[in-house]
Amino acid sequence: MPYIEVKTSAALTDAKCEAIKAGLGSAISAIPGKSESWLMVGIVPNCKMWFRGDDSADTAMVTVAVLGKVSAADSEKMTAEVTKVLEREAGLSPDRIYISYSEHDKWGWNSSNF
Repeated sequence: MPYIEVKTSAALTDAKCEAIKAGLGSAISAIPGKSESWLMVGIVPNCKMWFRGDDSADTAMVTVAVLGKVSAADSEKMTAEVTKVLEREAGLSPDRIYISYSEHDKWGWNSSNF
């Protein structure tokens, strides 16, 4: 039950959004037990964003929410994969990307909780 949201100042075509979605679908397998079959992705392009007070280069904030725990090693792998996807598909510099993780013990779907 993972959810990944990408907010970025980059202008993205539908094709680029699709490529990012596909890349994140592969990247989620860095976390054991997680797969694209339950992954929800949200991509919000063209956000007004500043990093270190500067908006002269595109920036992204990525949120990865999961049911359960994520080990430090697995989040390191996931961070590396997400960064590669955004660098390749959106042209973002790795030093302009933040990635946060949130772990949840309750997750609702289809009128009930897991």
